[in-house]
Amino acid sequence: MPAFRDRLQILSATIILLAATSTGAIAQKKYDTGATDTEIKIGNIMPYSGPASAYGVIGKTEAAYFKKINAEGGINGRKINFISYDDAYSPPKAVEQARKLVESDEVLFIFNPLGTPSNSAIQKYMNEKKVPQLFVSTGATKWNDPKHFPWTMGWIPNYQSEGRIYAQYILKERPTGKIGILYQNDDYGKDYVKGIRDGLGAKAASMIVGEESYETATPTIDSHVVALKSEGADIFISITTPKFAAQSIKKVAELGWKPLFILNSVGSSTGAVMRPAGIENGQNIISTAYNKDPTDPQWNDDVGIKHFDAFLAKYFPEGNREDSSVVIGYNYAQTMIHVLQACGDDLTRENIMKQAASIKGLQLEGVLPGITINTSATDFAPIKQFQLRTFKGERWELFGDVITTEVGE
Repeated sequence: MPAFRDRLQILSATIILLAATSTGAIAQKKYDTGATDTEIKIGNIMPYSGPASAYGVIGKTEAAYFKKINAEGGINGRKINFISYDDAYSPPKAVEQARKLVESDEVLFIFNPLGTPSNSAIQKYMNEKKVPQLFVSTGATKWNDPKHFPWTMGWIPNYQSEGRIYAQYILKERPTGKIGILYQNDDYGKDYVKGIRDGLGAKAASMIVGEESYETATPTIDSHVVALKSEGADIFISITTPKFAAQSIKKVAELGWKPLFILNSVGSSTGAVMRPAGIENGQNIISTAYNKDPTDPQWNDDVGIKHFDAFLAKYFPEGNREDSSVVIGYNYAQTMIHVLQACGDDLTRENIMKQAASIKGLQLEGVLPGITINTSATDFAPIKQFQLRTFKGERWELFGDVITTEVGE
């Protein structure tokens, strides 16, 4: 009998040991550089100075949102350490800051670096290092290329798609019009122009009467606007970042020019562009949106915007709710939190990308109804939908249906 009891005790001990071992295997935590039991270190690069400094508020909004997350207990008990540097919208500076974040600060990944030129400059480096360059703040089509750049993913709708939408609108509303295009001389501007030309098809050659490009270092684009008016254009498309968008609106008004005015979405913030340009000068301008405008009365009782306002009041009181960059920063941050929560205790760079490429039907609080975030291993373009809008009075008014348009490489 004692021998049986001994065998039973040994068997019980073995079962307990096996159970403990298997449970340990299931709950095993996996970390890469930048993640621990208590911290997730995230890098970021923003133009807090320079020609695109109006976008710097995106980084400030994200910092405030992560502060909120930390105050509420963090991500699975881990606090976010958000390290954000200024690159002044300068590609060489972006490279310097990316290297500092990866090699010196040892972040887990770089989240939402802003600008087509800056992201282009660091893309090869990030992929060679196998460090996620995640949810980049630019809509160039090149960010949706998981085959060649599996560590880089976009977020906002791509510029070619938006350009196609403007072309479709022009063909419907002003099919015999003459188009003048002002654009930034880089991949950002050229992507829009390609989308417009593709959307116009065979009519592009006859309808586009002038194209003027500008460099980000130039102090003013006034001469380019004058040149396009002199070409006889009665449709003006301004593909510009906030500083130059405001300049283009002011100059068109100063010239007494009355074209059908189309302004790209990334340069259409009420607070950062329309007000500085003069509300009276922005009437009837056409653009697109995928984010909610917190100043639009239709969202007065919207739960998502109420949460957004509560966040601003407590964590970012200096944030201007009229500035679309604030709500977009809020949306970027919520997307990142969704991915980190999905990662659980596997905070490896590989799993970060895996979860980022596995988003299905995510509806963010600050994004328009009917527009959801979707990704896959072969689709690194999270948002593919827009809605047209026009500037009336002191705000943008949405019109038409949500439009889905996808453009490949």
